[in-house]
Amino acid sequence: MGFLDFLGFGNKVSAIEEYTKKGAIIIDVRSTGEFRGGNIAGSKNMPLPSLSQDIDKIKSWNKPVIACCQSGMRSAQATSILKKNGIDCINGGGWSSLKNKISAI
Repeated sequence: MGFLDFLGFGNKVSAIEEYTKKGAIIIDVRSTGEFRGGNIAGSKNMPLPSLSQDIDKIKSWNKPVIACCQSGMRSAQATSILKKNGIDCINGGGWSSLKNKISAI
């Protein structure tokens, strides 16, 4: 594991591909207004400030999670929250970039 992997910035494309193959759910942690302005088809909007309230719901899906936001900062926070609650997840970064990575898979 390299330093960038430790920080969560390692080879995201292969990790995203792996999670996509496992049937991951994409959670977009931007505000509802931001989400309405553009999003990844099929993603779930769960704004970061209320994410902790949705932990049981997310666990009930029994699927890995790819978190995204505008730039990757809020999704990094969301990933930390989800992992602390035993949810298999990765930080997908900014939603637009993630959308492009997913479409390339």
